[in-house]
Amino acid sequence: METSIFTKIVNGEIPAYKIAEDDRYLAFLDVFPTTKGHTLVIPKQQINYLFDLEDDLYLGLMAFAKKVAVAVEKAVPCKRIGVAVVGLEVPHAHVHLIPLNSMQDMNFANKQKFTKEEFEETAEKIKAAYKG
Repeated sequence: METSIFTKIVNGEIPAYKIAEDDRYLAFLDVFPTTKGHTLVIPKQQINYLFDLEDDLYLGLMAFAKKVAVAVEKAVPCKRIGVAVVGLEVPHAHVHLIPLNSMQDMNFANKQKFTKEEFEETAEKIKAAYKG
């Protein structure tokens, strides 16, 4: 299997706006977000499809994503955090956490553009709210 862009992020080969990390999981801002604070949560182990994860890795990913979602919701004004699993763009299991104020915020065709400074500021706010 070819090394995914997410594995390259895990390995430090590609920079990312990291939010939270432990020995098995990583959360970072999506650089093609639908909304400010749109975060990706991944297992560090590259497995293509979410439902191919072993149960303990899958359940751990969801528990990790829940903690990250709480931090995103505290840091980014929104009504709630939407969760999406599409799995077609990158061959590495991942969960999208998307700050929502309307259903349109879940539209993946509706990409937003932010500056490096805006990404950094958002990442810092979420990191500060994260309680690992």
